[in-house]
Amino acid sequence: MSTKYVFVTGGVVSGLGKGITAASLGRLLKNRGYKVANQKFDPYINVDPGTMSPYEHGEVFVTDDGAETDLDLGHYERFTDENLTKNSSITTGRIYQRVIEKERRGDYLGKTVQVIPHITNEIKEKVYSLGKDGADVVITEIGGTVGDIESLPFLEAIRQVGIENNPEDVVYIHVTLLPYITGSNELKSKPTQHSVKELQSLGIKPDVLVCRTELPITENIRNKIALFCNVRPENVIANMTASNLYEVPLMLEKEGLATSICKHLKLEKIEPKNEEWEKMIEHFKNVDKKYKDEKVKKVKIAIVGKYIKLEDSYISVIESLYHAGFANHVKVKIDLVDSEKITKENAKDTLSGYNGIVVPGGFGNRGIEGKIETIKYARENKIPFLGICLGMQMAVVEFAKNVLKLEDVNSAEFDETTKNPVIHIMEEQKGIDKKGGTMRLGAYPCLLKEESLAYKLYGKKEISERHRHRYEYNNDYREILEKSGLKVSGTSPDGLLVEIVEIDQKEHPYFIAGQFHPELKSRPNKPAPLFVGLVDAAKKHRG
Repeated sequence: MSTKYVFVTGGVVSGLGKGITAASLGRLLKNRGYKVANQKFDPYINVDPGTMSPYEHGEVFVTDDGAETDLDLGHYERFTDENLTKNSSITTGRIYQRVIEKERRGDYLGKTVQVIPHITNEIKEKVYSLGKDGADVVITEIGGTVGDIESLPFLEAIRQVGIENNPEDVVYIHVTLLPYITGSNELKSKPTQHSVKELQSLGIKPDVLVCRTELPITENIRNKIALFCNVRPENVIANMTASNLYEVPLMLEKEGLATSICKHLKLEKIEPKNEEWEKMIEHFKNVDKKYKDEKVKKVKIAIVGKYIKLEDSYISVIESLYHAGFANHVKVKIDLVDSEKITKENAKDTLSGYNGIVVPGGFGNRGIEGKIETIKYARENKIPFLGICLGMQMAVVEFAKNVLKLEDVNSAEFDETTKNPVIHIMEEQKGIDKKGGTMRLGAYPCLLKEESLAYKLYGKKEISERHRHRYEYNNDYREILEKSGLKVSGTSPDGLLVEIVEIDQKEHPYFIAGQFHPELKSRPNKPAPLFVGLVDAAKKHRG
């Protein structure tokens, strides 16, 4: 079978759920036995989102092979349970960088380098590369909204893909908005019509329309959209807002999205095996139903960070907590708490109502003191605690400062002249001045000590987790920290890089921190062990 290509575009407004649509379709096709590869094209000129502020773009999702990518790749992985690669996240900056490198080498043999064909050829190569890697169906989401100037080269490239391949090998999905106007008491189709017209003007005829709506689409509206947008009524798919994100694949299955795509691509009619996903959703609903009663206590978890103004900054952490909640048959209530506002004086008032605390990753010294006070409060008051990346480093700083009573203790990231740099820069990071893509990135193995909490949680000696950091635990302080009770329970295979620290459960019910990002590998049906352990401990703390 030749590789099939599905392109997902969006119109009218941003935030309609192109990524969730692409991820859901990936899951539905996988449940039909097809090998699926998801991909995201982002029109910004940054080479990757690694240097972008979380306020600007949300979290940076890191793949196993060390690519810093758009957060939509997190949705793709969580929905399809497939590990993606650097070829799954492509930006305008990356495309232009590649073309300019080729031009400098003389690869174009003196020709004038232009958007068409050189930029568009490079984009197409990124599409085709996933097919060459063995995917039956490549699902490519185009970031931005149709009509944006910066998206035009990508749209032109996917138009060309449609010309270069057989009609049955390419399908275009357009995600659009059906707003509900309360005054007229009806859904309005004009925004969808105008968006489709804009797409058609670029030479792309959408085969399927996925309409984001708050109300069911009536037959009258469906037929109207089909008539004016030149699609069949059965290819006008309603995408209603779901109570749970993971319900969307089943909602779209019911609406006939996957059936329609398979028909367009002339794929073998295979009965979908959705039973496992249906069972998972039913379990989620039962947990939600149980905790609808406000009298039933929920587990309250605080995420203490400095990027709280944009929830997407911690989207994988949030989803991981939900996954762990469902695994523990408990509803998790999450609050984002500003670490900048936490002081020694108000830590108790701010944090005493929580059953568990997460201190996530981040960069820069803003909010650091608040994180240290948070960790101190969690440690001294036996509140279940999970530190991630910078959260782990600050746990080491806090312990050295308040238990060992070391003077002038800090991370070298924040104070290069500190007397006691319990966290210092990694050897291979010394001398690096470029910020983009130069950190320790991607999946690395970790060996766990038997009889440790980490080993108990993972259930095996060797694990693999994803990293994104420049600084590390300073081994010069390892002996004194361990003797005082902050145990090293996970290291790199050579024993040099400290990956996990913890306090013995005889001293604290749950205090563990990892240099890596466990949230990046959490799945709704395969929750991350460190989060499962945290929620379990939080449930016991709640009583």
